Order: sequence, then structure tokens, then C-alpha cells
Amino acid sequence: MDLRVLRYFLTVVREESISGAAEALHLTQPTLSRQLKELEAEFGAQLFIRGNRAQKLSLTEKGMLLRRRAEELIELADRTQAEMLLQDTEVGGDLNIGGGESAGMRTVARAASALHAQYPNIRFHLYSGNAEDVKERLERGLLDFGVFIGPASLEPYHTLRLPDADAWGLLVREDSPFAARSNIRPAELQGVPLITSRQEHAIRSLAEWTGIAPEKLNVVATYNLLFNASLLVEAGMGAALCLGGILNTAGTALRFVPLDRSNVLHLSLAWKKYQTLNKPAELFLAGLRALCAGG
Repeated sequence: MDLRVLRYFLTVVREESISGAAEALHLTQPTLSRQLKELEAEFGAQLFIRGNRAQKLSLTEKGMLLRRRAEELIELADRTQAEMLLQDTEVGGDLNIGGGESAGMRTVARAASALHAQYPNIRFHLYSGNAEDVKERLERGLLDFGVFIGPASLEPYHTLRLPDADAWGLLVREDSPFAARSNIRPAELQGVPLITSRQEHAIRSLAEWTGIAPEKLNVVATYNLLFNASLLVEAGMGAALCLGGILNTAGTALRFVPLDRSNVLHLSLAWKKYQTLNKPAELFLAGLRALCAGG
């Protein structure tokens, strides 16, 4: 599998036509068409749905799978090349950190900012996703570090406990009966239309706390990023179960009300065992450890 041809493939996907991609790549159309046919032959699968000349090219199911994998392979190849080209005396390159939306990411942000001030050639890339997404990207080498909130199975990883913590609550409209409350008790969620995180542990944790079986909770929608969920709350669909401090509700028609529970969710940084960290990752980890130790 030739990375050069994968780049051709991704260009065709972006341009949605062979003619547009050929122009962008400075290739002739017959040459590009031949490369694509050879790629399809290599995988034994049709990658594009081809119509008449006026129609834009679209991907088959196998084509969509290849697009995702090709993007990951190209990203890894580009990162590796950039790291190899650095001189031994230089400190630079890319540092990729993934995690869920959390106000508790402030310690990570402080460590990143301090490192960038000292080594401005280090570029930081943040990926937002749920625990399953972050683990998958860690395993594929697309992330250097992952930040996990609360209970998560992290046995395959080295971990560093962060000083930050989060607490669950409900995001409600200001006209909700809960809006003026200081907290919410478990029994009060019976029958309330809930908008919850897609992560299974969020619903499971809520069910354990309320004593209501997961299938009996009135979950009307799920989300993976809170801003879009807040629009559903504004529209009156229900109340969003979320972590506090992610959205600034000041000056809005929304209110965050914490759940009446004593336990909080702590954050942990994780990275793969037996992984050789590049210089930026080593320096970031050292700085973060110093912050966690109060240094």
C-alpha cells in the first residue's frame, strides 16, 4: 500500500471528482484514474460510486472505511517524518492529547502553556471525544496522551492522577423547577426527560445513584459534545446530565444544578505502556508531574 497513492485517493475524496483532483495534484486524468483502479484491485473492492460526468464521486462503504484509515496512516507518516527531520539539538514537533470535555483540563492546559513558552516549536493538538474514542486513538498511536474522567479501565496504560475533579449535575432552563435549587436528589429524576452522554458509564452511574434501572430512566436524547445538547435544553426537550464548569451559563437562559452526591470524578492522564515518548512528550509529562506535585 503506497502512501503516495493514498494521498491521491484522499485528494479525489476531497475534490469529489477525478478531474478536480488531477488538477490539484498536477497529474493527467488517465494517470490518476489508473492509480485508483490499481488501488481498488489491490483491495479487491470498489471504492467509488461512479455516475455520469456531471455527478460528483461518492464513496462506497469500503471507500469510507479506507478514507478513515488513510487519514490515520497519513497523519502518522507525517508526524514520523517531522520528528525524524528534527535536529538533535532542536526541541519541536507535535504533541497530541485527547480527552472528554472537562473544566478539569486546566492543569493539562497550564502544563502545555508553560512548555510552549519554553519551546515554541512544539505544536499542541487537542482531540475531544469520549473515553472509547480516546482509547482507540491511543491504541493506534494517534494520541500521545489521553485524559480520562472518573471510572475507566486503564490497566493497559501508565497513569498519572491529576489534581482536578468534576461533579455531575443537570443543565436546565431557567424556568425549570430545578433552576433555583442548590442540588437535586435522586428520587426527583423519576420521569424527568434526560439528555445524557453517549458513554455507557454515564447512564450506568446515574442509574446506580438514583436506584432507577437504566431502561426505566426517561432518556430522550444523547450527545457527545455538550454545546449541541445545550441547544436541546434551550428548545425545551429536557435536562442535560453533564459535568459542571464546561459551559458558562452566565447571561443565558440556562442553569447548572449539581446532583446531590458526595462522590466526585477525578481525572487521570494515561499513555501506552512500553511506548517510547518523543522529546516533547517527555518534557510535557515532566512538567505536568511537577504541577501535580505542587512544583
